[in-house]
Amino acid sequence: MTGTVTSKGQVTIPVEARRKLGIVPGTTLEFVVTDAGTLVVIPRVGSVRDLKGMVPRPKRPLSIEGMERAISRGARS
Repeated sequence: MTGTVTSKGQVTIPVEARRKLGIVPGTTLEFVVTDAGTLVVIPRVGSVRDLKGMVPRPKRPLSIEGMERAISRGARS
């Protein structure tokens, strides 16, 4: 796979590479230059902080013991 760098430094990532790596619009990429002089492109996955708010708060607080009971019940079913 190859790509060409534009005068603005932009490169189009080939569709095959995007599909294999799960790169979609908005994906953040990390660029690492190795000691051997190669460029490694790593798609960055979200932080655990991005998950905040995805699960609603429980209606009442649970103790650790209550959580363990719920996990145990779920494992049995």
